[in-house]
Amino acid sequence: MKVSIITVSYNAEKTIADTVNSVLSQTYNNIEYIIIDGASKDKTLDILDSFKSESFHLISEPDNGLYDAMNKGITKATGDIVGILNADDVFADTSVVEEVVKEFIKTGADCLYSDLKYVKEDLKTTVRNWVSGDYVKGAFTKGWMPPHPTFYVKRECYDKFGSFNLKFKTSADYELMLRFLHREEIPVAYLPKTTILMRVGGQSNASIKNRINANKEDRLAWKENGLKAGSLTFIRKPLSKLKQFVKK
Repeated sequence: MKVSIITVSYNAEKTIADTVNSVLSQTYNNIEYIIIDGASKDKTLDILDSFKSESFHLISEPDNGLYDAMNKGITKATGDIVGILNADDVFADTSVVEEVVKEFIKTGADCLYSDLKYVKEDLKTTVRNWVSGDYVKGAFTKGWMPPHPTFYVKRECYDKFGSFNLKFKTSADYELMLRFLHREEIPVAYLPKTTILMRVGGQSNASIKNRINANKEDRLAWKENGLKAGSLTFIRKPLSKLKQFVKK
């Protein structure tokens, strides 16, 4: 199976080399790596130029934000499976893609998710440990969601059910997973393994204001899909993350 990995970057000079190296060091040898850069103004493109050009496909041009860039990558992807690795994230080890493919073959699933660790800049200090657990039908109504950076989908699902909805500025990943898993009920597999190290931060969690806006978009995601949430869905969703924080 061919796997397309998409990285979206913009002014990512501090982290992009770590991200690219984590992809190029994967043991799985049938990877198509696509980098969609939003015309970075810093040294991101210089750093990317330092890698062998045949190692990845690079497109650098202005875009309409993160999810528009992701959609560009999905359009370019030719793999059987598509995954997204953010420009400040890395794979947890060199066998991640290989294990993802094995699980797809073993289960026959159309999508897969796993576990994620939020780490500090050094990539060694864990701040949050997101253990997803098995998916149970209706889990989204209880505030559950998988970590999107670990989410892999067969490309045919994007063709059939659509890609990221650009109405959403911070929660398009949530809306897409809600659409695929909860509304369309595509077959899903859980790989009980930490596959992604994600540096702390993120647009939707950067401030209380952004978190409030994300909550509004979460509600819109249900409405957009003609779905009815549970009475406590939007309270339980942020509260469920509290148990992820690592005690010092």
